[in-house]
Amino acid sequence: MPLIAVDSLEHDITHYVGQLERDGYCIISGAAARKSVDHLAEDLRPAFETTPFSKGPFYGKATRRFHGLLHRSPRTAEFVLNPLVHGIAESILRPWCDTIQLNLTQAIEIAPGSESQPPHRDQDMWPIHAAGVEYLINVMWPFSPYTADNGATLIWPGSHRRQDEIFIGREEAITADMEPGDALLFVGSTLHAGGANITNEPRRGMIISYSLGWLKPYELPWLAYPPPIARTFPQAVSRLAGYQAHRPNLGTYEGRCPSVLLDRTGDTPLGAIDMLRPDQEALIAQYRSGALGADPDPFLAERR
Repeated sequence: MPLIAVDSLEHDITHYVGQLERDGYCIISGAAARKSVDHLAEDLRPAFETTPFSKGPFYGKATRRFHGLLHRSPRTAEFVLNPLVHGIAESILRPWCDTIQLNLTQAIEIAPGSESQPPHRDQDMWPIHAAGVEYLINVMWPFSPYTADNGATLIWPGSHRRQDEIFIGREEAITADMEPGDALLFVGSTLHAGGANITNEPRRGMIISYSLGWLKPYELPWLAYPPPIARTFPQAVSRLAGYQAHRPNLGTYEGRCPSVLLDRTGDTPLGAIDMLRPDQEALIAQYRSGALGADPDPFLAERR
């Protein structure tokens, strides 16, 4: 039976990755249990009720946004590590990095009377883009039904292949209608926007976003989740939340993988330890042996 489950998961990952590559987005119906979504929404309800409205023409003055969801509710980890969603994120991003990371965890409320958001691509947080490379993947989890009337996300299918077009006509957009438990996934190069809410009820949900491990994330995880908090997370979550070096030797603490902070007691000096990929270690070994050509170190040659 476990083999069938694994085969099914791999099949589903391949299926939705294909949709993302073709259309720039996909919707997974029933990606999480409705009960799990309702429990998390209830955990976050006090924050929704006390968070001030956002400011600025991008966020919108009738929206509420707050972050650090892993600290606000331990139930968030279930969504971060959702096997299907996390597997899709790995498939899309891992060709371009050694490890992926959390880009943000953000809860969003679009209140009644809100305007639609300006269309945008989330990858534009970073100023340099390489052709064919995806920098992040967003996962939107609704806490209430998402409809055209209450501000469901607008998606421009295929816009990830039209990145030279800043704006595309509204007539080409689709409305991502969803129920709690569904998940909307879209890549960072896909044009999208929050819709307008013309109902009398708020539209609530959250975004969990994954990005390449060598990028500066939208939400600084070390501030959102300092070591005393990150120690309470499952190891897989703490690694995604910044407590993992990206080989070679990027994002370290005292020359070590920052995960050392989760087990560290006292102030004993550590000493640096390389964090290299196997291919890099092999290349260094070839260099030291002289296999790459002339002896690389004249001093060592004289001592031989």
